[in-house]
Amino acid sequence: MRPPGDQLLGCRVVLTGQRRSAELAAALERRGATVSHAPTLSVVPHADDAELLTRTKELIDRPPDTVVITTGVGFTGWVEAADAAGLAEPLLAFLGSARLIARGPKARGAIQAAGLNADWVAESETSAEIRDFLLVEGVAGSRIAVQHHGSGADGLDDSFREAGADICSLVVYRWGPAPDPDAVRAAVHAVARRECDAVTFTAAPGAAAFLQAACDEGVLAPVVAALSDRAGVVAAAVGDLTAAPLRAEGIEPLVPDRFRMGALVRALVAELADRHALRIDTAAGELRVRGGAALLDGEVLALAPSGLAVLRALATAHGAVVPRHELLAALPGDSTDAHAVEVAVSRLRAAARGRPLVTTVVKRGYRLTASGTD
Repeated sequence: MRPPGDQLLGCRVVLTGQRRSAELAAALERRGATVSHAPTLSVVPHADDAELLTRTKELIDRPPDTVVITTGVGFTGWVEAADAAGLAEPLLAFLGSARLIARGPKARGAIQAAGLNADWVAESETSAEIRDFLLVEGVAGSRIAVQHHGSGADGLDDSFREAGADICSLVVYRWGPAPDPDAVRAAVHAVARRECDAVTFTAAPGAAAFLQAACDEGVLAPVVAALSDRAGVVAAAVGDLTAAPLRAEGIEPLVPDRFRMGALVRALVAELADRHALRIDTAAGELRVRGGAALLDGEVLALAPSGLAVLRALATAHGAVVPRHELLAALPGDSTDAHAVEVAVSRLRAAARGRPLVTTVVKRGYRLTASGTD
């Protein structure tokens, strides 16, 4: 068994979320992965949102019977915004007397951190479970406050209103544009070219934005193909809600049994370790080629994209000769200069530091040097 520090050695993982991305990156990097940050949306807090404060005052003046908390970060932001406006004490007072419904343990944890207790928790972490629970009880004539997640489109308001409830809706943070659009564009192209091993998604709007970016760049079809292929790029979603936009495109992502960041990391490590990267025994040692890197006897080779592309083509051939024109076609870009193949092979040999990894077959092309060959 590999030590924990190199379980993901040679793997490149793209992170599409902004919230808690540092925590996720650290967990993956501790296991040897190379992480690329490409948040597709930014989180825009509402600490100074006049509408949020107005609705908070309305709730203080007319306390609701039930308060639905859909996200931990949203609830914490609500309390912080109220505190900045001098309303934290009356907010917590009415919350303490209301029935608190939490969408999952993270929301419950935020409620507890504020010194309160949730009366009921949707363990599936879905708004649908909350909706069904309250509708079965009956909500006609009751006053319900709903704190929404960033997109605010979970359908709870309409369902409860149609059933006769008086609804007060609050959105504590919203999604803004990608903080680094160039990074997102680079990420969708990397997935389309299968130059990474996995992409993580931690919010449904972020997953939808990633697919939209792929569409805008004209690479949606190869992105969907790469994320749908068992031997392609792993799409990892923190939960079923996050997975919904991917499934709508026919992508079945990896979803952990428990919708937690730690569970996502564990599931991704197990999945990538189980996937069979290109492996071949060579005279230079065991070669393993992943989406974003190659390892020779467990050592990551320092390769440019052109060298990695050549090595992948040679490994795919499993020791057979690959003609120069096929290697040229495998190189990034659209070069027609055969000399580019020679340069890439030369750099590949340099990265192998004298180990007999590649053999030139005169007038035919190149092949990986077979194990046992001088």
